Amino acid sequence: MQKTALVPYARLPHAHRDRHVLTSTVDVFGAAHWLLAEHVPRPGDDVRPFDGLVVSVDPDGDAELTELSAVRARWPHLDRLPDGGFVVAASRARRYEDANQVQVFDALGRETSFFSVGDAIEHLLVDEAGRIWVGHFDENPVGIRCWSATGRLIWTSDDAGIPGLFDCYALNVSGTTAWACTYTDFPLVEIRPDRTDQPVRVWANRVRGAEAVAVHGERVAFYSGYREERDRLTHGEIMETSVEPTGVALLTLPDGSVPGRRRVVGRGSRIYVQAEPFTTWEVFDLSG
Repeated sequence: MQKTALVPYARLPHAHRDRHVLTSTVDVFGAAHWLLAEHVPRPGDDVRPFDGLVVSVDPDGDAELTELSAVRARWPHLDRLPDGGFVVAASRARRYEDANQVQVFDALGRETSFFSVGDAIEHLLVDEAGRIWVGHFDENPVGIRCWSATGRLIWTSDDAGIPGLFDCYALNVSGTTAWACTYTDFPLVEIRPDRTDQPVRVWANRVRGAEAVAVHGERVAFYSGYREERDRLTHGEIMETSVEPTGVALLTLPDGSVPGRRRVVGRGSRIYVQAEPFTTWEVFDLSG
């Protein structure tokens, strides 16, 4: 199978690699962020607030530090808001309506609001308007929701007509548009809440199990699949009602090896991949 190599994108500065990486992401503007803590959380530990450090590296390679006070999420998701603040969310809620699940911090690292979005967060991504997109996995099959930074529900997939939505496998947020690929039918879904005539568009798709998607014009790429297709990169073309596959490759790290344990983030035409030990981001760009 043909190989496609990821391109190096961003690195956690060596000065901060003595701390534990709780989570990491790439925001809608292309900056990479790492949430660091002094200690590794262990299963069964009490969830006690701790002070975290966010290390941000912009596309030019410049680093910025933000100290977050009294973080409560043990297994967190992270993203940055357009005003320089951060969102930190616990992937599992101790109770379905746990009011402390999502914390919003200002640019100085001070908590400004907190609210719940529901258990079982698979993806959390902020768009250019500061809206928080959440995709849930199947232990809480509410699908996809969009929230304000103050906890107001803006959009929900409940009546959107997305077929077989039990698990949000892939979520891509770029600009103010979201793209998704969902279990069980794995359609390609475009969501534009601000569009009054057709806020949701759905294309049938034969590619199963993708955990990330990239879109550029009429072209699309799906990353990953089941079992031996875990490192598969499938290219496709968006037609009138369906996505037609056009090619398959093996997506590798820059040295030609496969990632193993990794994180993935989809942003527009890009799929960012971070392999263990989670200090470096690489990128595949469909537009390139």
